[in-house]
Amino acid sequence: MNEAFYQKLKTILNDKQIMIEEPLARHTTFEIGGPAQFLVLPESISQVTAAIKLCREENMPYYIMGNGSNLLVGDKGYRGTIIKLSQAFGKISVDERQYIVRAQAGILLSRLAAEIAEYSLTGFEFAAGIPGTLGGAVTMNAGAYDGDISQSILKAVVLDQEGSILRLTKEELKMGYRTTAIQDNHYIVLEAAFGFKPGSKEEIISKINDLNARRREKQPLEYPSAGSTFKRPVGYYAGKLIMDSGLRGYQVGNAQVSEKHCGFVINKGGATAGEVIALISYIIETVNHKFGVVLEPEVKLLGDF
Repeated sequence: MNEAFYQKLKTILNDKQIMIEEPLARHTTFEIGGPAQFLVLPESISQVTAAIKLCREENMPYYIMGNGSNLLVGDKGYRGTIIKLSQAFGKISVDERQYIVRAQAGILLSRLAAEIAEYSLTGFEFAAGIPGTLGGAVTMNAGAYDGDISQSILKAVVLDQEGSILRLTKEELKMGYRTTAIQDNHYIVLEAAFGFKPGSKEEIISKINDLNARRREKQPLEYPSAGSTFKRPVGYYAGKLIMDSGLRGYQVGNAQVSEKHCGFVINKGGATAGEVIALISYIIETVNHKFGVVLEPEVKLLGDF
């Protein structure tokens, strides 16, 4: 352990907010990944900025994560500091007169969608079943069922690489299909504001329940995964290409192409990051050979493999 760095961390965070050699398998939806040298749980913007500043001063690698829902961590872990924006960084405020909702980056999308529904506001139902946090969703312009973040976002508060706080308008966010200016500039989302329309609470909740039922029926939610493994190629569907390549149920070790939805690589139990990488590589090679389409992984890789 880097004792000197640990002591400096303790001037920013309390002992309960600092974890040493914490297995990242406990913090990702894939349930895969070796230990982080340090994992910290800030509860305010000032703690986030202070932790980043310390990492920069000490030449300590760092990575900001939310729910770990789009992340594959290497089996050897991450030699650096994980700054996790968890539920402690998940406050919400609602302006009922202007129908504006503000939320911090650590809030789960499922909880945020439920809160928005309680205020009878419509436009966020699509996000109720996405297993991530708001920060990650804004960063990648997450979407599902013909909805995405860009449809309702008004602005975002981000940190740039120098640790300065920026307030970006919707136009400045430059949101496209799974792309944003946040990704391009390696910004870190801290908060976001959204504008919605009033609606019927009963209809909103009914739509959320319907979409969640469709997800349970069509997606392998009973297994750990990182969601859709590949981006949608132009003019195709990744899942269908994989299925038509004869890869439904194909396994490398305990990593498997889901039999329910071929666009998902799942952890059948005890899968390693190495097995997942090998399976993803085989899928890409096979689909390209059969259809001439190069699939692009949507899952982010972190750490040492």
